[in-house]
Amino acid sequence: MLAFILRRLGQAVLVMLAVGLIAFSLFRFVGDPVVFMLGQDATPEARAEITQQLGLDQPFYLQYARFVARAVQGDFGLSLRQVQPVSELLMDRLPATLELSICAALMALVAGIVMGVYTALHRDSWLSQVMLAGSLVGVSLPTFLIGILLILVFAVVLGWLPSFGRGDTVALGFWSTGLLTASGLKALILPSITLGLFQMTLIQRLVRSEMLEVLRTDYIKFARARGLTDRAVHFGHALKNTLVPVITITGLQLGAIIAFAIITETVFQWPGMGLLFIQAVTFADVPVMAAYLCLIALFFVVINLVVDLLYYAVDPRLRIDRGAAAH
Repeated sequence: MLAFILRRLGQAVLVMLAVGLIAFSLFRFVGDPVVFMLGQDATPEARAEITQQLGLDQPFYLQYARFVARAVQGDFGLSLRQVQPVSELLMDRLPATLELSICAALMALVAGIVMGVYTALHRDSWLSQVMLAGSLVGVSLPTFLIGILLILVFAVVLGWLPSFGRGDTVALGFWSTGLLTASGLKALILPSITLGLFQMTLIQRLVRSEMLEVLRTDYIKFARARGLTDRAVHFGHALKNTLVPVITITGLQLGAIIAFAIITETVFQWPGMGLLFIQAVTFADVPVMAAYLCLIALFFVVINLVVDLLYYAVDPRLRIDRGAAAH
């Protein structure tokens, strides 16, 4: 187990170094940060002074090493547009993005598993057919179109829910949350549905296909032959083994939800990291872009590590295979 964790940690470090190299390369390919900071009319003396202060006169590998050393400490420099520390800007937006992503992921996981189990156990019912047809719609429609349609129906036509913003928030230390206010909860509904709909349909179809496959296995037949009830067979044996691959997909989708919340945050003007990244791209704010890429990569790496450990704990075959290989 320890060797497994160390190997995964080593791979995670390599991934983060590669992402850091890509993020650092943005400083060279997007534009000259000295021009962004001083403008086109700056004197050569001012340019040379800023270049020396930023370390841009040093070789590439030394600049990259300095970037990595500062990034490990959470220091990504100043935003070229807002002239504020990038880490502070991201920390201000992080609660909004995580709150939206976690709510969307929980909705997708719970609803996807429930609908997947139902459509697997009641394949011929009309409700199952409606759910399957709805899953095709959820997979086919792009996220921005789903958000616009939800705004049109529930905000413009019916007027039930707000169409943009986060609503009122409550500060709990450094964390701001809208889950404790009525307007915050209402503002969270439409973005959560928009962001989690694709993942919900994906989990639904995965659970359905896996459960249908598990129900055809021999040990399910033996369980029925022992006289177990349908409830015990379906939820005590079939569902437990169905959820093993779902854990992997759900973990990967959680990272995707955080990374691709950009579209949803833009449609609903949700004040999260995704909207900050879009604004940074518009103004070529390279430090914010680089920090965002590194932070998203860190989320993916941590989530994948947790998923691997959960998969190792849930599936006894992995422990048996590794134990046999060790002997």
